[in-house]
Amino acid sequence: MELPLDQVRTLLTVVDEGTFDAAAAALHVTPSAVSQRVKALEQRTGRVLLRRTKPVRPTESGEVLVRFARQLARLERDARGELGMSGAGEPTRVSVAVNADSLATWFLAALTGLPGVCVELRREDEDHTAALLREGLVMAAVTSSPEAVPGCSVRALGRMRYLPVAAPGFAAEHVTGPLVTALAEAPVIVFDRVDDFQDGFVRRLGGAGASALRHYVPTSEGFADAVTAGLGWGMVPESQAEPRLRRGELVRLGGDSWVDVPLYWQQWKLDSPALGAVTEAVASAAGGALRQP
Repeated sequence: MELPLDQVRTLLTVVDEGTFDAAAAALHVTPSAVSQRVKALEQRTGRVLLRRTKPVRPTESGEVLVRFARQLARLERDARGELGMSGAGEPTRVSVAVNADSLATWFLAALTGLPGVCVELRREDEDHTAALLREGLVMAAVTSSPEAVPGCSVRALGRMRYLPVAAPGFAAEHVTGPLVTALAEAPVIVFDRVDDFQDGFVRRLGGAGASALRHYVPTSEGFADAVTAGLGWGMVPESQAEPRLRRGELVRLGGDSWVDVPLYWQQWKLDSPALGAVTEAVASAAGGALRQP
């Protein structure tokens, strides 16, 4: 049951281009030829591989083959490089998914000193970056899950600590009496509409969740600025909060309360020098920036 490489590459092109017609143009063949290759691959595997939507999306079985196709392409590029067949000055690209708070605090420091490697970053919540790995859209990711995506390895990076904080004036006005009651009623800053972090903190205190009076600020830097400006309270990464606490721009809520989020590095099980270099650089940066066990 071999997997014909032309069919696998065609499947990847269809997913990347979004339609059969666009894939045909990219491959310089007819749309009928693209359709026949995909159908032949589906017959060979006995599975439906694509959802015929616009744009086309892989099924769960299709994701396995898309990931395989990207890994195959990565190995081919590495082999060509080692044989001296790469184009002059052609960079090696590594795609990585990373959450916004890591990107704003410690992650970028890991990417310095990687000659010949171009990193393509995709920002996504740490609870969802594993999905990008599963779909074959990235080669590695910072995730909150210790469970390996099929075909990937996992290593612990450390724990990112978050502090519940607010501007002094905001705290004096809104955070009086029992903390759980105050936070259930006070305006709150959240990252986006799927951000449950602040609500989870209030639930840990015994409440039902944070207030419905919420501001949505979808950048890490903007989030911390919004809290400092007094728009609401929020859970801010320790490395962003500490300087503002020292300057008196923020105050901690709940005394010594905090929440630690464990972070993991998941990557394809692939013998790629470029991916290995990025992995070691990320692990080294995380070791100095995150709290370790």
